[in-house]
Amino acid sequence: MNLLNPYFGNFGGMYVPQILMPALQQLEKHFVESQNNKKFQNKLSYLLKNYAGRPTPLTLCKNITKNTNTKLYLKREDLLHGGAHKTNQVLAQALLAKKMCKNNIIAETGAGQHGIATAFACSLLNLKCRIYMGNKDIKRQEINVLKMKLMGATIIPVKSGSATLKDACNEALRDWSENYSDSHYMLGTAAGPHPYPIMVREFQKIIGIETKKQILYQEKKLPDKIIACVGGGSNAIGIFHDFIKDNVKLIGIEPGGTGMLQGQHGAPLQYGKTGIYFGMKSAMIQDKDGQIQQSHSISAGLDFPSVGPEHAWLHSIGRVKYYTISDQEALDAFINLCQSEGIIPALESAHAIAYALKIINQQPNKKQIIIVNLSGRGDKDIATIHNNIKNKRIKNVSI
Repeated sequence: MNLLNPYFGNFGGMYVPQILMPALQQLEKHFVESQNNKKFQNKLSYLLKNYAGRPTPLTLCKNITKNTNTKLYLKREDLLHGGAHKTNQVLAQALLAKKMCKNNIIAETGAGQHGIATAFACSLLNLKCRIYMGNKDIKRQEINVLKMKLMGATIIPVKSGSATLKDACNEALRDWSENYSDSHYMLGTAAGPHPYPIMVREFQKIIGIETKKQILYQEKKLPDKIIACVGGGSNAIGIFHDFIKDNVKLIGIEPGGTGMLQGQHGAPLQYGKTGIYFGMKSAMIQDKDGQIQQSHSISAGLDFPSVGPEHAWLHSIGRVKYYTISDQEALDAFINLCQSEGIIPALESAHAIAYALKIINQQPNKKQIIIVNLSGRGDKDIATIHNNIKNKRIKNVSI
């Protein structure tokens, strides 16, 4: 019997082997208890403020919107300890693991940001951790792998399938099935079986709560639009949640990659269909027989064939609009923000920035306030950027 509704409309659920049900129910029980446990909440608040560095700023960008009537703000999750929003919910899950007396952490990572946050938290709270990572992602995120190892994490390369995040997720779930009695699976996004989508959202909603206070303080009104990139969807659901009932347009940006054909993008909401994968019912990229297909994105963190079930539901009811941005558009926005504002965004976040710039330039005279969730910083992507400069995909930078 579940304590919380495991579904978002027709999406969500717990599609896992029977052996994992007790572990998920135990996690749900401790999560629900922690929400009303003052000692737990005080400990988490202390870590978020004094270790992670919350609240993060809301920065007005004046240069990139020059000659337009748009006010563009960035919610600066890139300035959080670890360089991305991932730290918020990882600290909370690490405290839950301690509460459940599970001192071994299993995690997966794509871009490495969740892996780094996990390694931070495990080092801080004296937990052992092993992190699954696709071989392809290990090569394109070499610096992040080194950081994780420096903090004592064991990195387990995944060579199966496309050797990316989806394969790392499969291996992490397989490990948890065998070791759940003493191990907690620290899932990195608002996806997977219940209670992870709800739990991750609740631990990430602080982004939206802070944003609302900050924009009301600075502008005395709510923004017209909020834009966030969507892979699994945790940064997006984190900033969207506190605005769901408000008259604010919420926009999620999936990776359009290099084209609409399978294997060229990572946009299940735009080009996928409903199916079962990774313990949940959601939108996913699959063939006519229901087999999960390979995704593609220039950003490792968005290179995922599915999406969190709450996003699938919000898409189905039309409350959030989802669009795609191509690899090239993300690269152009990456350089634009660097050169205009002195901020190096993660390639994931560059997708959201690209869409914001697209709609600003379409109606330069329109008075509007737009907030983009800058989910992470781009240090990790410098090697990818360097290669694209050498390959002439970035033309206004010389090396």
